[in-house]
Formats: sequence, structure tokens, C-alpha cells
Amino acid sequence: MTDRLANRKQRGAKSEAEAAAYLNREGWTIVARNWRCRTGELDIVAEEKGTLVIVEVRSRNLNETYGTPSESVNGRKQRQIRETAEVYLHRYRVYDRQVRFDVVAIRMDREDNVIQLEHIRNAF
Repeated sequence: MTDRLANRKQRGAKSEAEAAAYLNREGWTIVARNWRCRTGELDIVAEEKGTLVIVEVRSRNLNETYGTPSESVNGRKQRQIRETAEVYLHRYRVYDRQVRFDVVAIRMDREDNVIQLEHIRNAF
């Protein structure tokens, strides 16, 4: 694995841990992290006041110039998350719950310290 890819994976894992910690501080219950199936991965599945929330976590370094973390959740990515969520809901027989899709967008400095965390509810 290249250093760049290893750093990217490490940053992603740290971002997801930061997002989960933030949601816990907000009183949410984390149901699953990094849930995978054939269609993709759900970063965080959580509960907030009876609503099941699928949370996509995106991060960028401050020096990166190709858009904000939330802008990277484009139509294609949204479709993949929805399809994966459908598999999750079917597998765990979740039929009678309100479901919402949120994004947690994180900006980090060169040392991968969190500079900004933005929680976008009902992102798509």
C-alpha cells in the first residue's frame, strides 16, 4: 500500500471516529459503523429520537483545492448510499422506522487534526 493511500485510509478512520464521538456527545446511539454489503458501505448507522439515521462521513485537508467534503457526496454517491441502506433495512427487517440521510463533513489540518466539523441533517 502506498503512503498516500495509507494516509488517506488513516484520515478516513480518524474522521469516522470523530464523527461517531460527536454524535455520541449529541445523545445519539451508534447502531453500526462501517457496515458493508455487496452494494457498498455505510459509515455510521445511528438513532436519534426514534429516527434511524444513515451518516456519510467525508473529510478533506485544508490544503486540498477540489471542493468541500460535503460537495463530494454527489448524485452517484447518494445513489450508492441509498442502495446500501435498502439492503441494510431489508437485512435487519427495519420496515416501520423513519429513515434519514445525514452528512458529517470534516476539515483537517496537515497533521489530521480536526479544524471544522459540520453536520448536515437531511443532506439528501
